[in-house]
Amino acid sequence: MSTVHQPDPKDRPARLTVGVVGAGRVGPALAVSLQLAGHRPVAVSGVSDASRRRAALMLPDVPLVPPAEVLERADLVLLTVPDDTLPGLVQGLAETGAVRPGQLIAHTSGRYGARVLDPALRAGALPLALHPAMTFTGTQVDVQRLAGCSFGVTAPDELRLAAEALVIEMGGEPEWISEEKRPLYHAALALGANHLVTLVAQSMELLRAAGVEAPDRMLGPLLGAALDNALRSGDAALTGPVARGDAGTVAAHIGELRRHAPQTVAGYLAMARATADRALAHGLLKPELAEDLLGVLADGTDRTDGTEGNAR
Repeated sequence: MSTVHQPDPKDRPARLTVGVVGAGRVGPALAVSLQLAGHRPVAVSGVSDASRRRAALMLPDVPLVPPAEVLERADLVLLTVPDDTLPGLVQGLAETGAVRPGQLIAHTSGRYGARVLDPALRAGALPLALHPAMTFTGTQVDVQRLAGCSFGVTAPDELRLAAEALVIEMGGEPEWISEEKRPLYHAALALGANHLVTLVAQSMELLRAAGVEAPDRMLGPLLGAALDNALRSGDAALTGPVARGDAGTVAAHIGELRRHAPQTVAGYLAMARATADRALAHGLLKPELAEDLLGVLADGTDRTDGTEGNAR
């Protein structure tokens, strides 16, 4: 039986030259993904030593140059800088004449849509907002994680197909987000992903304090199941003492946290109140049990806000 030869992507004619401004954790991974799809990274810029090392590791044959030179060399420019830096960077590149007419300029900020690129648009560029809904490590593993990763995509209607095509080439799944909904979209992702890291880190610290030698091994199956259940069932997946209305258990938790980790009390109370509200609304928490539970949480809040300022 004859086998069909699959050409190496590196052997395909490059369709776009790609430049990266900001060699943080995101930019090099996206550039590598585009390279695997047949495009050609030609320039990258980075300021810190860490970003320069990352660029050398992920894109070893790509020259490190100033941002203006990245735009000079590339058909597609990825602006992968922090949210607060992005507007000034775009304005500066446009004012200095670095932006070329017909050039694709894409940023990866979750907060902003395409309008932040208006200075580049006025200079003739084609603006795209392509935000990967993924946490990045700055290593090659990020390229693998992009497979099936959702991207929040915002662009002018005439560029929608081009934006979606680039996402698909990077292995992602495009999800259209309107310009006015970008801040809400980004807040939702931060609420889930960023706060999850804090919660898990606090939980591991408390388990170590309780004598658990391998808190990661203990939490892994539990949190994996909880995440899977939540994604499948939403609020119906709620379990634990708050959802059951076990006011005594919750009071004991608060007391232990005050003694051993007062910095976690405010977060525990806030999440417990939010959980109680959702459990009540969905009929999981019986109203007759909710009164004592909410009383415990209110008492804990009063003590946190009043006499124990270090628990904030």
